[in-house]
Amino acid sequence: MPTADQGRPPADSAGPSAGPPPDRGRTFGLPAATALVVGSIIGTGVFALPSALAPYGPISLVAFALVTLGALALAATFGRLAERVPGSGGPYVYAREAFGEFAGFLTAWSYWITAWAGNAAIAVAWVGYVEVFVNKGHHTWGSVAIALAGLWLPAAVNLVGVRSIGAFQVVTTVLKFLPLAFMATAGLLFVRSGNFGAFNASGTPAVGAVSAAAAIALFSYIGLETASVAAGRVRDPRRNVPRATLYGTLACAVIYLLGTLAVFGTVPHARLVGSTAPFTDAFNAIAGGTWAGNLVAAAAIVSGLGALNGWTLICAEMPMAAARDGLFPAAFGRSRGEVPAFGIVSATVLASVLTVVSYTRFTRVFTEIVLLSVLTAVIPYLVSAAAQLYWLAVRGRAELDGRRFARDVTVAALALAFSYWSIQGSGYQTVYYGLFTVLLGIPGYIWLKRPHPVRAGQDPAAQN
Repeated sequence: MPTADQGRPPADSAGPSAGPPPDRGRTFGLPAATALVVGSIIGTGVFALPSALAPYGPISLVAFALVTLGALALAATFGRLAERVPGSGGPYVYAREAFGEFAGFLTAWSYWITAWAGNAAIAVAWVGYVEVFVNKGHHTWGSVAIALAGLWLPAAVNLVGVRSIGAFQVVTTVLKFLPLAFMATAGLLFVRSGNFGAFNASGTPAVGAVSAAAAIALFSYIGLETASVAAGRVRDPRRNVPRATLYGTLACAVIYLLGTLAVFGTVPHARLVGSTAPFTDAFNAIAGGTWAGNLVAAAAIVSGLGALNGWTLICAEMPMAAARDGLFPAAFGRSRGEVPAFGIVSATVLASVLTVVSYTRFTRVFTEIVLLSVLTAVIPYLVSAAAQLYWLAVRGRAELDGRRFARDVTVAALALAFSYWSIQGSGYQTVYYGLFTVLLGIPGYIWLKRPHPVRAGQDPAAQN
């Protein structure tokens, strides 16, 4: 989740079953695994994040810092889980191994919703930077058309079987990383205290403002679990996946916190609240013209396309893996050649519908979609943290020394508490729609697990 751009893991590594061990030429070590995490976390969403946090004022930076601590706790938890279950699959595998098929289904279903809803958020953030050049008046249906183009172009690329070329992915990662790195370093030299505005600009109690801002900020860390999802392709996964997850999350945390602080301090608060391309505005304020901001916008556009291309594939790969385990409709498990066409089309249609509804009904389009994505992402995070606590309770004392056991319990409990806290700030309307969407999957699960009549001559054990 769908870096908001979040460039996803490779298609052949996203399934829940590790399969036979890949040969060494098809695996990657610690640097590549860390790059996978960084590329998955950083996306176009972070380019729109300062505007989404601006209504709360600088107090949102406090929320961002707290979210960072929670994200690091989640990263450490996923690392420990990967040591126990080193195969590919991530949250889906952990849930199924610890709590059975229904928990596995619910986790896969929630992750799938996060993926296509996250794609809608990526597209909306992408639109803000496209409109630096076209539709500068931000006319609603013009924005909708641009967003739909951003969703369906990567879908078309995936449908014809063209995979993201490694070199292109490296270029897009560099292009989106450079503006953030600049703002997190040199950009701090241009910060002016008068641009920050009121510390708590929301007009609500500080605790409520921090919780609400934290729910939005968590979106920027979705994707920290991707090394565990691709663990079957990582060389020496018990050693490298935990390190890659923690190192990648920590690197993004530093860039995020300092970069967002710099944008807050270089763009006047009143302007930042209404900005659709905050990093462009920040670069323009620093350079005193428009050329620098245009370069950032161009980089964000390319980055967004690369991100949507990767996440579109993951939207199809996760349900395809679950379908092969009998936990998703069979249509998701079919592929045309190597292309999971049904999964790609269905996810893109859903993301398109959400985008159109959001632009025509929501007042804060990016924020509303982000909150929905975060809510559905928190469920796999909750279940994974609970799985870690479960395994510690069952086998931890026998396998670990006292100090390691206490540390793992503390970190997993923090990850669990942080996930619950993230739900609190989503707002009642988002929780209602999010849980409604998640619960829609339960009738489907019941239908999939219904008893099948045994045909004449069929072995009953062969039933699904």
